[in-house]
Amino acid sequence: MEKHMFGEFMGTMILILLGNGVVANVLLRKSKAENAGWMVIAAGWAFAVMCGVFTAIACGSPEAHLNPAVTIGMAVVTGDFTKLVPYSLAQLAGAFCGAILVWLYFFPHWRETPDPDIKLACFSTGPAIRHRLANLFSEFLGAFVLILVVSAIGSKLVAATGPAPGVAPYLVGCLVWSIGLSLGGTTGYAINPARDLGPRIAHTILPIAKKGGSDWEYAIVPILGPLAGGAAAGLVVKLIGM
Repeated sequence: MEKHMFGEFMGTMILILLGNGVVANVLLRKSKAENAGWMVIAAGWAFAVMCGVFTAIACGSPEAHLNPAVTIGMAVVTGDFTKLVPYSLAQLAGAFCGAILVWLYFFPHWRETPDPDIKLACFSTGPAIRHRLANLFSEFLGAFVLILVVSAIGSKLVAATGPAPGVAPYLVGCLVWSIGLSLGGTTGYAINPARDLGPRIAHTILPIAKKGGSDWEYAIVPILGPLAGGAAAGLVVKLIGM
């Protein structure tokens, strides 16, 4: 279990370093990628997931969940919930450390960026329109699609007729790219409680130049929505025998 947890920690840290890194690259003032746009952010997150999955596997976690919503979905499918707490803690710690690396990497740019909301967006997600139920549904459905399609990619039928071994991380990256492009504009598609909570904690405690609040009032949405979506997708996968 310790080796698996290390893999989850390392994979999630790389996920956040590259994922929140692309957000910072596009949003922070005087970055050479400033104003590069949503396509760059969505593509960067897709590649971040791919890199995180490969890192997790290489560091000892062949399942490479990187996401408590994935972990709870797989627990519902298998009926084994023993990994839920340790994996989630490792993922949360990895996300926290990844966010610290983003802060360090872009250190001089925080002071150059006057808008505190933009700084927060480099750590955690927020809604385009603040509507609690709609925001919860967005996060629920995004995570549901993530876990359902990840399960389809790894299913026996797809394995028998589809991708060669080692291709799955690329396909999962494409899936996250698709979710970002199609479903990401409402809440910023956290679809991962650790991805949002770990960096939000980092934003709260780090001495970020001229930062504002961490919007803890909203923080429950990217936690509950993805967990519920992951559990629901796991139930569907189990019922249809995917």
